[in-house]
Amino acid sequence: MTAIRSTFLRAVIGLDAAVCGALGVVFAAGGAPVANLTGLPTAFAQPVGLFLVGYTALLVWLALRPSLPRGAVWGLVGFNAIWAVESVMIVALDWVQPTIVGQGVIYVQAAGALGVAAMQVLALRLGRPQAA
Repeated sequence: MTAIRSTFLRAVIGLDAAVCGALGVVFAAGGAPVANLTGLPTAFAQPVGLFLVGYTALLVWLALRPSLPRGAVWGLVGFNAIWAVESVMIVALDWVQPTIVGQGVIYVQAAGALGVAAMQVLALRLGRPQAA
């Protein structure tokens, strides 16, 4: 399996970690104020927030590595793409009824996830492969 050395890729993963971590903490700890603002039930937002905090730990660990397994980065690309589609679908299928602010949060983070996935693909194509 090959690995990739890329400062750009580590920066993209670090950015993803920062955003996921911030959103995760707000959702996990925000309780009723976040539910009232976004229209997302606490029973929905808190587990999502806790997941994002855990995911952030994985992203930080990856971002600190000098080289990254290409397969793991492709996994992140796939995860970000699926996350974006599912985010839009939870609104489209009426699984949650967010406020306008909640819809904005959902759609902006979905667009961000797609942007991160695109930057990860770019980094994979431009990065220096090396033997793992």
